[in-house]
Amino acid sequence: MACKCCQCGSCCSNMRNVHTVVEERGNYTFVVHNAYSGDVKEVRVDPDKIALYEDRSSIEELPDACPFLRFDGKTGKAWCTVHLTRPEICRDYCCWRLLILDWQSKRAGRVMYQTTFIPDTEELRRLWEGVQPTLGGLCGTEWDDAVISALTAAGYRVRR
Repeated sequence: MACKCCQCGSCCSNMRNVHTVVEERGNYTFVVHNAYSGDVKEVRVDPDKIALYEDRSSIEELPDACPFLRFDGKTGKAWCTVHLTRPEICRDYCCWRLLILDWQSKRAGRVMYQTTFIPDTEELRRLWEGVQPTLGGLCGTEWDDAVISALTAAGYRVRR
């Protein structure tokens, strides 16, 4: 599945109940337990993200966030501070295959998996109701191209 992280932090903002730090080994090394799978994994804060990890103020208002998620106030981006050694569930996760942006470059919706269309706005939902019947029999890149064409014609931008 094609996916590129846009660093919004949505995926990690509710992961505190999934990943629990069960041991601190020093030198920014931790053992985390995955409550769903039972997996135990050693992770280390990436050397270039130690200062970001130390600044916990960026997640004070996100009590359910993964303990390693941080926001960079300068860039407005979210960062996984253990990205290089992150657990398998984090490596496999993809929140979108096609990202749909409105005219202000704000997320309006996304396509997940093969053809799961998830609108974030009522306007996009209504547009989708008209587009969806025209896609019968299309799959793969033909489906993607038809969806992208319809969305861009309506003023949206689509990122693959």
